[in-house]
Amino acid sequence: MTVRIFLSLLLAAAVSLPAAGLPSETGAEPEEVKKEESAREGKLYKQGKKALDDEDWDAAAAAFLEVTKLNAARADAAYWLAYCFDKRGRKAEALAVLRGFPSQHPKSSWLKEARALELEIQGRGRGANPEAVGDEDLKLIAINSLMHTEPERALPLLEKILKGRGSEELKERALFVLAQSGSPRARQIMADVARGNAHPDLQEKALHYLGVFGGKENRQLLEEIYRSSSSLEIKEQILHSFMVAGDRERVLAVARSEKHPELRGAAAHQLGVMGARTELWDLYKSERDREVKEEIIQGLFVAGDMDRILELARTEQDADLRHDAIHKLGVMGMRTAPALLAIYREARDRETKEEVIQALFVQGNARALIDIAKTEKDRELKEEAVQKLSVMNNKEATEYLMQLLDE
Repeated sequence: MTVRIFLSLLLAAAVSLPAAGLPSETGAEPEEVKKEESAREGKLYKQGKKALDDEDWDAAAAAFLEVTKLNAARADAAYWLAYCFDKRGRKAEALAVLRGFPSQHPKSSWLKEARALELEIQGRGRGANPEAVGDEDLKLIAINSLMHTEPERALPLLEKILKGRGSEELKERALFVLAQSGSPRARQIMADVARGNAHPDLQEKALHYLGVFGGKENRQLLEEIYRSSSSLEIKEQILHSFMVAGDRERVLAVARSEKHPELRGAAAHQLGVMGARTELWDLYKSERDREVKEEIIQGLFVAGDMDRILELARTEQDADLRHDAIHKLGVMGMRTAPALLAIYREARDRETKEEVIQALFVQGNARALIDIAKTEKDRELKEEAVQKLSVMNNKEATEYLMQLLDE
């Protein structure tokens, strides 16, 4: 800690605390003084946090400095003080606070955060030495700082982590740091891992990171790996990465032309996540495989396309697919109730009516089930509706069941 800060803390302590065993100059008892200081500390800390949110670093630093004067045990206030100093470019003062942190707060839960901030500040000044850091998290923070200042020095360290005996989490995080670099060497390492040529246990994570960071080159690499791979699992992961990267065109190309039905279905699911309603509907009309059609219905459901799912519930000739659409309408909530009741009235087969009753039950629609129970002539369907009402724990349902008992 700098001499100026250290002296200010000592002076504050000397003038703010009454002599031991004596009343304060104001005549207040020690307990009352503690309460007043606690209230003031809380107010100052709140002011500091608000200034942080407003990015008013000077005001925040002033507030947190006062908190540290009042309560040296408030470790997070000391951390935020250093943070504000750093934001204002007062590097020496920030480092002074952070270097004194372990001795002042030896048992604090903020020790790691303070050390990480210290390493980050040092890294910006080309002073960090990741190889001298034992803690895995802090080592990566130091390496990440080097990636922005001395990438030629950081890359061998990241490769060393990938080849070493560190934890899987450490290796994944090292890969994450690599994925953010645009250097040719970093891209080559990522490509080797993503292709499965190096560190095969990290291949799926590499594919995921390529999607997360996107970009034309990453998407092209993903397509090349998709075409050359024979693994369904890897291809499904690449489809997910295309979705993460927002590459609707490539996902749609797989859904249209992939020979393997499971992959066409996986592509349909990703299109649903991407909200590709029109594309999914076009695919449904041209698809011949029932299982893929089920995945397309799921995609339409994920995309929230109630109108097209309703059309399938009304017009699909395949009973299983039609029932699947009816089920999806139930999961979509109360807004589909009028449509479900219309389907119930128009249906001529018992299976469809039972599926509608189940869908209404799924959405918790006691009123609709009561209407069916009151008007249905088929005894078995009536009993089905009543059975669903009996397990709903719903006031309307309970009242109706009580009426049945009185009849």
